Amino acid sequence: MRLGVLDVGSNTVHLLVVDAHPGARPIPTASHKAVLRLMRYLEPDGAISDEGVVAILDAVGGAADAAREAGIEELLPFATSAIREAANGEEVLSRIARETGVELQVLSGDDEARLTFLAVRRWYGWSAERILLFDIGGGSLEIASGADEVPDVAESLPLGAGRSTVAFLPDDPPSTEQVQALREHAAGVLESALPDFAHLPSPDHVVGSSKTIRSLARLAGWTEEGVGSEERSILRRKGLDDWIPRLARIPADARPALPGITADRTFQIVAGAVVLSEAMKAFDVPELDVSPWALREGLILRRLDRMS
Repeated sequence: MRLGVLDVGSNTVHLLVVDAHPGARPIPTASHKAVLRLMRYLEPDGAISDEGVVAILDAVGGAADAAREAGIEELLPFATSAIREAANGEEVLSRIARETGVELQVLSGDDEARLTFLAVRRWYGWSAERILLFDIGGGSLEIASGADEVPDVAESLPLGAGRSTVAFLPDDPPSTEQVQALREHAAGVLESALPDFAHLPSPDHVVGSSKTIRSLARLAGWTEEGVGSEERSILRRKGLDDWIPRLARIPADARPALPGITADRTFQIVAGAVVLSEAMKAFDVPELDVSPWALREGLILRRLDRMS
């Protein structure tokens, strides 16, 4: 069947269309993306502004039109932290349903972590044994660990790249003091989460997923020959830390000239790099593999599992 997954996230509204059936790898056939950066539309009381709501409606409406044109048989629409945590989130969801016909499922942070973990487990297989996963979105950082398809521990922390940029890196480019303040904040939040993972065995395989981590791996990592036609993408913490001061000195509008840095991530890539560096440091991770599959693929896989 042809499935569409509509991801209304903190940074983008992204429609992924795949041809899929139970027991087979989903094959992407089309993609439609609109850049939102919803964090810039948040009011002091935590509500999404009228301008932001209009931007969401336009993006979701455009994605719904693209889904119909692609001939999908089923749409899996969901929203993450930006709408989940907004003071007027319920009103926004109702208006989206009323004006576009799309009823978004709001995922909790733990849901995001578990579904992303499922996608990563399927990508790497059982030979990866115990996996530790980091996934950086616009609003939150998901961390999960386990040896099965359902992680033993899954947590969502308020350390997304967009959220961290708005809160700690207001200048473009940010100052050294602002970057250091974000480092200290991220280290403190991560330290509070460590006890939940302390009883688990050491991971056999550490994985990063999300567009932010894939971008950073293209900038500061390298690729090796993988199994089959897929290359293995690897990011080492030392390489990441070497790039952060240089990346922070470059204005946002100039960063897309760098390898892997796209226009939709340029404003929040420094914050994403700092958060990932601190996460790897907190969990004593020197390097990680970068998964091409993440949350959207996890939703597709869960739907196919239920079909079968």
